[in-house]
Amino acid sequence: MSFGLRIRPSGLPSQAGVRQRMQQYIEHLELDPQLCCHADLGEQGIHFFLSPDALASQAPGFDTLSLAVSQAWESATRDRDLQREILWTLLASPTIQDFPSFDEFESATRIRFHLVRAAQHTSMDFKTDEVDRPPEHWNYHPDTGFTLKPGKCLIEALTLATQPSKSGCQYAFSCYRATEYVMLLAMAQEAHDHNPDLFARLQRQWQTRALMSGDFQDTLMRELGSQDQPLPMDWYVPGDRVWFRNPDDASSDVYGYEGSWVVYLGGGLFTNFWQHDQPYDIPAKCLEIFHWRDGVTRDAQGKLAMDETVVQSHVHNTRSSPLKTRQVLERMRRLRDPAGVYAQGGCMDSTREMSRWVRPGTCDIVLPDA
Repeated sequence: MSFGLRIRPSGLPSQAGVRQRMQQYIEHLELDPQLCCHADLGEQGIHFFLSPDALASQAPGFDTLSLAVSQAWESATRDRDLQREILWTLLASPTIQDFPSFDEFESATRIRFHLVRAAQHTSMDFKTDEVDRPPEHWNYHPDTGFTLKPGKCLIEALTLATQPSKSGCQYAFSCYRATEYVMLLAMAQEAHDHNPDLFARLQRQWQTRALMSGDFQDTLMRELGSQDQPLPMDWYVPGDRVWFRNPDDASSDVYGYEGSWVVYLGGGLFTNFWQHDQPYDIPAKCLEIFHWRDGVTRDAQGKLAMDETVVQSHVHNTRSSPLKTRQVLERMRRLRDPAGVYAQGGCMDSTREMSRWVRPGTCDIVLPDA
């Protein structure tokens, strides 16, 4: 079997210990233990994977977008159902995911859980040329970005910056930065509970300099899949960070509209940080990005800009025609072209992103300024 996940028996007396903990985990979630198969791999650990029957019937072609519906799970509101969906979709991974210990596996699932729940409450003002944060928690300097003020807790600062229900205010973000904040929040919550040293280092890093864009990605994230070995387009695990590319050369020149960074919430839905009570499914995201080409304009200073009202009008018109909708989706639901190429590719990415390891002994996060 080339799919599923592999857990090494680090910190446990034997492979039997890994098998026992997985069995307990499945029982805790009240799932059928027969859905999870395993194979001992000697020193390489134990391979866990979804039973072939379950994979064929519930995730054909590794399509997990409708899994929650088929299982009658309410992942958006019921914690146990979200935990079930995370485990099930990991067991259905189209390429083996390696975990250095069972503790690290549990942390990875909890980070995904924290991330989804935080993302559901995240609401921001989308601006590409203006940003702000809660002033009592954050300082700003162009060389270091937004940094924590002395004595402030990273978890509280991130929560107040992203969740208006807690702060009473909505702050300005780009979609890229928004995903960084909710990812960091979930990792900080797990580190606080299970690796206090890592949490302290995260605090020091963000007191000194914010990691952003490539630095954030290289330091805190791991990537599964590649342009040469793409993941199935419809396989997602709740808590994946995903990029939908704008395949239109002209409109991708508008700053902030090169693509759209989102988090997969489960149940076939992705974050909409600007209207958090209206998450996207894939057709909605494809239609929006496709019609960015129709919303290109120039602002008062003559800079390229996007007229969202025009975009939404075109989306509405396309949705009213099944034929047009089918044509747009056929064009967009293709794997994206490589960077710099605008040919026949669509908006779908070939990779998924998730957090690096966070547990003592296996943590692989090296913070440059902490």
